[in-house]
Amino acid sequence: MFRTRTPASIGKKNARWMVDSPLGEYLRVRRASLRPEDVGLRSMSGRRVEGLRRDEVAQLAGISPEYYLRIEQGRGHQPSDQVLRSLARALKLDANAIQYMTRLIGIQSGVQRAAESQHLIQASLGPMIDQWSTMPAFVTDKNQTVVLVNELAKAILPGGIDLGTSLVLKIFSRDWRASDVDWETTAHRALAALRFHADPSDLHFQDIIGLLSMRDEDFRRIWAAHAATPMDTSELHLDVAGFGRVEFSLQSLRPAGDENHLLTVLHAEAESAAADMVKSLRVAHASTNTHAGFGNHQATA
Repeated sequence: MFRTRTPASIGKKNARWMVDSPLGEYLRVRRASLRPEDVGLRSMSGRRVEGLRRDEVAQLAGISPEYYLRIEQGRGHQPSDQVLRSLARALKLDANAIQYMTRLIGIQSGVQRAAESQHLIQASLGPMIDQWSTMPAFVTDKNQTVVLVNELAKAILPGGIDLGTSLVLKIFSRDWRASDVDWETTAHRALAALRFHADPSDLHFQDIIGLLSMRDEDFRRIWAAHAATPMDTSELHLDVAGFGRVEFSLQSLRPAGDENHLLTVLHAEAESAAADMVKSLRVAHASTNTHAGFGNHQATA
């Protein structure tokens, strides 16, 4: 049975996110979010269960209640793709959710622990993004830890980022909150992507979740929703001194043959405040050969 470690500093109340079956926990949250009338069932008075009961989900999915119980508890054989699609229909989940449940099954069975490829990423993408003088870009691993970043991205992202920075911890920092005009959306998107891409048994992942669970009420509220969506396209709206409100489009791409990393590129629309900011930072960087000189022009809230 799949188990995760519980850091000694986290008490039982703050360790509720750690479960024997990540798939089972996900299914429990999803059925709790639906009412019988949401799925065409009659709601009887005096119900004691929040959301759908297990037997109701089993009925909607066309499987036995006993089998569904085993799935939630992480016991027995792993459900097939057909069963996952049936559960998705029953719980009104989309294709991303099916992909996420498939990943969880692989993690629980221990067959999807891909080898780390950070050194290959650094060798192949590092020189490339360093040469992008007009395009801020960075690379993160499955826990959203920064493994590559060019100088423009270092200067633009709130509070500055560098190698080894946890993007999730940075987003929940005071600097980022003060600068991000739409912080709530950014936080929701980052945590949904973290849940989707990360391995719940990874120790670094557990450290991030444990730390934020203890100290941040907003994190606990957002994480409890169990949203899981891949990181693809998004927007970043920042309030930057000297430039006002700047808007970037973010595109996250997976390097060919690499399941552990994402390359994120920040795009500024031509003749926008964001484009002016990028140009100013690029000119400042070109006028000096030191990181310190470039850092003096970092965006601040």
